[in-house]
Amino acid sequence: MVVCILQKCENCNKQFSWSHIYNSFWWAYKRIECGNCNTKHSIRISGRFIFVSLTILPMWIFGFFLSPFSNIFITIGVGLAILLVGSLFTPYVVKYKKIL
Repeated sequence: MVVCILQKCENCNKQFSWSHIYNSFWWAYKRIECGNCNTKHSIRISGRFIFVSLTILPMWIFGFFLSPFSNIFITIGVGLAILLVGSLFTPYVVKYKKIL
């Protein structure tokens, strides 16, 4: 059994919310500020690669190489669904570091 735990603040050990992390991805990797101690955290470079690997890359591979559909609208729709599903898992695997 795999237990997925969201990242915690490196200063006070308070867990970040899923929505707080998720929203930071869609605003150019916006920094996360701890609601408890106001410590700022930024995404690691490896986290950016993980985000792209779980969202953009699978969508791109499906759209250009694996799509069995001849209709472009269905291909785009399935590609966007792949992007959405991949993005829902990213808050559990992407890590942030404390800004000094």
